[in-house]
Order: sequence, then structure tokens, then C-alpha cells
Amino acid sequence: MSGDFPTRFPKLNLPPADLKLRHIENGRMEVFDRWRGRWVALTPEEWVRQHFVTMMVATKGYMSGRIANEISLSLNSMSRRCDTVVYDDSMHPVMIVEYKAPDVRISQAVFEQIARYSMVLRAPYLVVSNGLVHYCCRVDYKTGSCSFLSELPDYSSIV
Repeated sequence: MSGDFPTRFPKLNLPPADLKLRHIENGRMEVFDRWRGRWVALTPEEWVRQHFVTMMVATKGYMSGRIANEISLSLNSMSRRCDTVVYDDSMHPVMIVEYKAPDVRISQAVFEQIARYSMVLRAPYLVVSNGLVHYCCRVDYKTGSCSFLSELPDYSSIV
């Protein structure tokens, strides 16, 4: 990584990630997203996404082939995008992850946003992170209850 990254992007509450980065015009940067298979603009939110997904694979046993970034869905006839969706072996969604930039506070509105996505995908695990603070909850759609977990579960425990 280039020496200007620590000043442009904050240190996160996540393990370091070995990212492929490149400079493009006007001082902008791109990062290679292994899960989308292409270069994308390196925004603060993307900085969080790349670190979080790398952590999921490297330390929590999530399978790269079961993770997809920027998944489109239709909600009330409007097109929306989930930041990251994790699938089980049958390719059913088991987790939705919503990212915010490190300077964005995780608020009730963020939880409402991911809750709307969960109405469509019915994933039992919902995660929100700004790279500094992370929340994970388990949703029981039968009872309508939600319980917060102390940490992100290993992949083997959610499938």
C-alpha cells in the first residue's frame, strides 16, 4: 500500500488487509475487489468493506465463493443494493452486511435500512459496521425477535 493511505483513510477496528490499490487521475484511488472481480473507487465506505470482508474470510472462516458485494434487490418496486450478502451452500442468503464510512455514526436509520433489505432476503444475520464499531444481530422471523451478538459468528455456526 502507498504511504498516503494512513492519512487518507483511518485505522479501523479490524485486522489489516492486503489490498491491491492503484492511483487514477486527480489523486483518486481504486481498490481491486476480489469478490466483484474488478477495480472500484476507493471511498471511505469501500475501505471499510474491503477490510471487513477480508476479516470475514481470514479469521471467521467465511468462504469467498459465498460472499457477494453490491447485490441488487427490488424493494417496493424500487431498486436497492445490499453492500454484502453471505450465502449458505444452497445459495440462500444467511447474512446481510451494511457498511458506513468511519465518520458516519451507526444510527437507528442504519438499522432500519438493513431491516428493509432483510424483509426481501430474509437473512437470519444482520451486520452493520463503520469499521470502528460493529453490530451483529440474529433475527428470528417466526417470533419477530432480534438478539444482538457479542461478536461476528464464525461461518460454520451460521450455516
